Amino acid sequence: MTKTVTAKNKLKPPDQTLEEPKYLKKLIEKGAPVCVRLTNNEEILGKVEFYDTTFIRITRDDGPNLFVFKHDIKYLYEVG
Repeated sequence: MTKTVTAKNKLKPPDQTLEEPKYLKKLIEKGAPVCVRLTNNEEILGKVEFYDTTFIRITRDDGPNLFVFKHDIKYLYEVG
C-alpha cells in the first residue's frame, strides 16, 4: 500500500542554507577581489575583510574602506 503525499505533509524549505557565511569566509581567506552590486546599481570593487549578520566590510585600494549593509546588496561576485 502506497502513501500519497499531500501539500500538508511537505516540509518547508529552510530559511537559511548557511552557505553565505562559508562563501564569505572563503573570500576573506583567499583575499579575492570582488565586485559588489548594490540595489541602486552602484558597483564597489574591493576585498571582503569582515562580515557579520547585517553587513560586510569592503577594503578598497582606491578609496576608503566601506561597511555595506547586506540588505543594500543585490549580489556580489569574484573579479578575475
